[in-house]
Amino acid sequence: MSFSPLIERLMESLRVLPGVGPKTAQRMAMHRLERDREGSRRLVEVLGEALERVGYCRRCRTLTEEEICRICASGRRDDSLLCVVESPADQLAFEDAGGYRGHYFVLHGHLSPLDGIGPEDIGLDQLEARVAEGGIQEVILATNPTVEGEATAHYISAQLVGQGVTLSRLAYGMPMGGELEYVDGGTLSRAFNGRLPFRGD
Repeated sequence: MSFSPLIERLMESLRVLPGVGPKTAQRMAMHRLERDREGSRRLVEVLGEALERVGYCRRCRTLTEEEICRICASGRRDDSLLCVVESPADQLAFEDAGGYRGHYFVLHGHLSPLDGIGPEDIGLDQLEARVAEGGIQEVILATNPTVEGEATAHYISAQLVGQGVTLSRLAYGMPMGGELEYVDGGTLSRAFNGRLPFRGD
């Protein structure tokens, strides 16, 4: 059975969402049309408004409908700390975890020459300018522990050498409650090489 052209277009449009394949798109389209048309109208309205009004924060590049996001505008954050993350979702994870009171810089990706993504595509010129403004004492490189994330962190560290800031990288290693025999070799090796002095007090 084939659907009408408009329903086919709706299902194809839903497939732009991450993790949505053909069957999921079909179920979503059928549910929207059969059971929740009013909810669908609200979704269209809010999505349209978000696409129109949401852009990048002028200072940190996170998603916001304001020129300066609430974190950058807050006078209660530590201006000496700047945490570099790959996405607004990573920034949200830090905020949800609590404990970090500095500022952020959002790359919206990572370096990937094979995909044609270079330094200018992820705002590294803006990052360098932000650090050059002064006031930042430590830049925390919180890119993902992937090949691309590591390459991006190394590139940024080379870019900021000589700027008078301390560069740090997130610690990666053993999960709390984990057992050694079940930990993958890369994680185990990183944890071993990044070991810290032990104090028994």
